[in-house]
Parts: sequence; structure tokens; C-alpha cells
Amino acid sequence: MLDGGARSDGGWGDGGSLADGGPRRDAGRLEDGGEGCGTSACRTPPSACYAATGTCEDGACTYAFVDGASCDDGDSTTTGDTCLSGRCSGSASTGRIRQLALGYGHTCALASSGAVLCWGYNVAGQVGDGTTTERLTPTTVPGLTDAVELTIGDSHTCARRASGTVVCWGRNNFGQLGDGTTTDRLVPTPVMGLTGAVELTAGYRHTCARRASGAVVCWGYNVAGQLGDGTTDRRFAPDAVSGLTDAVEITAGNNHTCARRPSGAVVCWGDNTDGQLGDGTTTERLTPTAVSGLTDAVELTTGDGHTCARRASGTVVCWGRNNYGQLGEGTTTNRLTPTGVSGVTGTIELTAGRHTCARRGAGDVLCWGYNFYSQLGDRTSIDRRMPTAVLDLANAVEVVADGYHTCVRCDTDEVLCWGNNRRGQLGDGTTTDRSTPTVVILPAGL
Repeated sequence: MLDGGARSDGGWGDGGSLADGGPRRDAGRLEDGGEGCGTSACRTPPSACYAATGTCEDGACTYAFVDGASCDDGDSTTTGDTCLSGRCSGSASTGRIRQLALGYGHTCALASSGAVLCWGYNVAGQVGDGTTTERLTPTTVPGLTDAVELTIGDSHTCARRASGTVVCWGRNNFGQLGDGTTTDRLVPTPVMGLTGAVELTAGYRHTCARRASGAVVCWGYNVAGQLGDGTTDRRFAPDAVSGLTDAVEITAGNNHTCARRPSGAVVCWGDNTDGQLGDGTTTERLTPTAVSGLTDAVELTTGDGHTCARRASGTVVCWGRNNYGQLGEGTTTNRLTPTGVSGVTGTIELTAGRHTCARRGAGDVLCWGYNFYSQLGDRTSIDRRMPTAVLDLANAVEVVADGYHTCVRCDTDEVLCWGNNRRGQLGDGTTTDRSTPTVVILPAGL
């Protein structure tokens, strides 16, 4: 939504996913039912990439990274798969690119070196190269060499640095860069007073960060309460989400935000016009509100006006806006509570924009929903109400969607994109839309 009305300029996914199978995010807390750290729930980490520290806090066990541990990223081989910052990193790749993030008209990639490359629409400086010139191929963001995570909103970009501080650049009309102003920035600019961040997510014009404690802070546009502080006042610097102290994952959509708790329960807040908060109503919520009947979520993603969750079983549920079939249950009826996606099993990663995509263990990707720009990758521009295979694609280890385009990272170390390319966001050196995956032209020697 834009100023409370219907958006006309595209959506985005969850700002980019770090998921390569298993829990995606940095260390959180796993509840032990208040029985102390000796219970089996505390002794069993969420995945091979985490371990219990043995420290109890109010009946919860704290978990930390186990960098370098062996794991399984979900592709066809486990040879060399290792943990890094809580995620399983695939082995078949040479590791040039670690993460992708998509916005309305631009795309960014995080290099293994900590450098960041961006390309596409640059009217507000969201590419971060100090100009407002559109870039048809990846361009290095100057001065940023220690990034460990990216997220993108509509026209702004943020990076978490290894130190736990955050920098943002691009559009800042609602304070979404968190620097205390509403001045657009053409290069990375520090977010005021934010330290200890372990996860980022960005919506249309707001941004959020999760701290290791499970607390969440948000800033920027707040017309529907998407900052979760109990008001609709915009914030120009990080402001605490009310009552949320145990988040293990966060994701932001258009004007709503969601968090996953250690138990697998989910809370959402903000705009609820289409039921995207999943509480069985269309009532706007200014603070975190429980999603009805969902207790086993292991991953979340938010789109333009809908939300989806991957369950521990590998099945998927979605709720909210469904005008294009983006809920994947065969209709165009909005759903106010989680509803099963038809025929999807074995899912290990989700992403959403105005469409939704799921990556499965074999490296194949299914997409459904809005397809005007062929962002479903099926060589058509026909909206799909049911999951449909992306053509000419195998061995994907990450998938990220925006409203109008989709990208994957493959275990061959290639990055492929398809869909809308009017601003060069596909990174192939052209402005030609693509209906199937097309190779991004990465710099030599990256």
C-alpha cells in the first residue's frame, strides 16, 4: 500500500533470504518450558549450525553459532557444506556470492568478501554507487567491505556489517534509512544508535532489525502500525516493537511485519486490509498479534499483501491477499487465516512479492501468483493459482522474489534472474524482459 491506498509501483519479497535449508537466521532462544537448561528441548539445537550455550534466561536456553560445522544445505550433495553465521552454505559453489536481495526495480548481491554489488533502478541512490544513474550490470557499492546480510525495500537498501551495526542508502522520504533525517542517501549511511543486529528485513518504506536477545526495532513509514510500537507515527531512528522479546526470525511486507517465535508460533502487525496478519480479521494491528492456528513454522516470508510460512513438515501455508492466486490454493479468494498451498511438499525455502516461490531439496523452484512480467519463469505471462515449475532451472541454492522479478543463486555460482527488466534489474546488460532464467553478468575476478 502507498499512503493507505493500493500500490501501483510493485512489491518486493522479504528483502532477501539467507535460507539455504534449515533455520536461516542468527542465534535466538529456544524455550524450554521453564524447566531449566537440562531439558532435552534445550540440549537439542535448532539445527547443526547452532549450539546451546548453557545459559538460562527466564527459563530459556540461549543458542550460538557453530561456524564451520558440517550441515546439509538441501541440494544434491553435502560435500563441504558448512555453517556460517547460522546458515548452511553450499559447497558446489566457489562462494563468490553469498546472498541476493531484490527491490522494486533493483537487485543486490552480497559477495563472500563482504563487498556488495547492486544494479537496476537508481533514481534515489538505492544502488549505492554515489550516483542516480541506472546500472544494467552489477556495480560495486563503494566503501562497504564487511557486509554479512542485505535487505531491500521498495527503493532503499540496507546492509548488516560484521560488527552488528547497520548502514542504509537510497530513498529516505519516511525515515526508512534510520539516520534521523528524510534525506535520500547515495552511499551507505549508518543507522542511528543500532548495534548488536543479527537480522534485517525491509518493507515498502520501513526497515526492521532483530537483536540477538530476540528484541526487534523498526523505523520509517508507519501508516498502518507496521513498526509495531503501538502508534502510527513515523520513526526516523530505530524504535522498539512493543512486547516482542523472543523473535528468531523477522520479515516485512508492504505495510505489515511478522516475526517467528522459538515455539514455531507467528505474530504479525500493521496493515490487515486483506487478512495478511492471519488473525481471522481485517483489523489493523499496532502491536504483534498471533497468527491463528500456526504453531510449527520454521520460516516466514511476506509479500505485497500476503504472508506465507513453511512448516516443519516441508508443507506451506499462506494467507492474505489472493487477487493473483499468490496463496497457491487454486482460487483468487483472500484468506484471513493460514491456508494450505496445493501440492507443495519438501520445501526448504520460501520467498514472496506479488507472487510466491518455493525452493525444494532437489534445487528446483515452483512459483505461483502474479505473472504479468513472466516473473514465474514459465515462459508465459499468465497468472497461476497453483504452483508451477520454473523452466530451465536446476540446482538452485537460494531464491528471492520481488513484485515484478525473481532471481536465484545456483550451486554453479551463477546468478539467474527473470521477469521485469525495464530498469536493468535482471543484470544481463539489457532492459529486455525475460520469461525464463537469464544469467546475470557478474564482474570478472569477483
